[in-house]
Amino acid sequence: MVFHGPVSLRCIVSRGAPHLQRRWAQVHDVRFLATHRQADKITEKYREKLQEKAKALRLKDVDELKTVYKDRIQAQKKSASIATVLPSSNPNSPFPPPPPPPQPSTRTPPTPIAKPVSEKPSTPPGIKHLSFFIDIPKTLSLPPKEIEYIWRLRHASSPRSLCASIPHSTYTRIEATAKRHPQFILPLPREGQGAEIHFLQWTFPTTTTATVLFTHLAEFKLRGEFSQPHTTVTHHLDLAGPKGLVLLQGDVVEGRGVSVEEGRWLLMCLQKFYGGVEEKGERKKLLEQFSQGDGGFKVEELLEEAEKIV
Repeated sequence: MVFHGPVSLRCIVSRGAPHLQRRWAQVHDVRFLATHRQADKITEKYREKLQEKAKALRLKDVDELKTVYKDRIQAQKKSASIATVLPSSNPNSPFPPPPPPPQPSTRTPPTPIAKPVSEKPSTPPGIKHLSFFIDIPKTLSLPPKEIEYIWRLRHASSPRSLCASIPHSTYTRIEATAKRHPQFILPLPREGQGAEIHFLQWTFPTTTTATVLFTHLAEFKLRGEFSQPHTTVTHHLDLAGPKGLVLLQGDVVEGRGVSVEEGRWLLMCLQKFYGGVEEKGERKKLLEQFSQGDGGFKVEELLEEAEKIV
């Protein structure tokens, strides 16, 4: 063979081996072949049962059975494909990936630890239990006179505190009246200015405490339940049964317009109105008129009764 001029390798390959080019080659979808081959395998596996089914329905063969159940088969394939579709793992997909399945725990859950039962009753915020001031078990071993002395000594270092001890029988009368008349007003004499009226309110936060809140009447009218008391007095009943004493403790808030001496006056006035109510006394009438909203209640009569306390 004689070559004239340069000939490229590509040309030699194309001339020397024309049989390598297969322009009639076909490309098949692998997914199509896989699914249809799988379907053929299933058909062959259950062919006998399908023939029996076709015979029972008086059909010619399995192909005719497929034609009859074509719609049902397509519906089953569609529902199966929907059930197996998983959300896209594409990070740009608007759907978040499903959470991982919970792993069964092989650990035994810890046994809850029982909390010890507190010996003292729970008290609301802001209310101090008697155990905050004294050791109750040790105090129970002391006589009443010594308890009164220790109680006064306990508050001697606080210049704005109020303290007292009341016989249980006296407190019982005060409490009974307080539950019938939980709100009242008391006058506070001001030298050269007449009297200033203060509003009081009883609360019973626990079975062993009873608290009285004193507020300026003008502030209570303006702010209602949001008004700030200037004096708070708490009665502790923990020793009432075994020792016959109710211990009283209070605080006069600095900068609220009331001195400690004026706080003591209001406390003394409270005990006279609530603890010394006669069956048909004037003080009892004033308490009832105020509680009932009686228009016959007169501040002048209240001032007269307050002056008798001095």
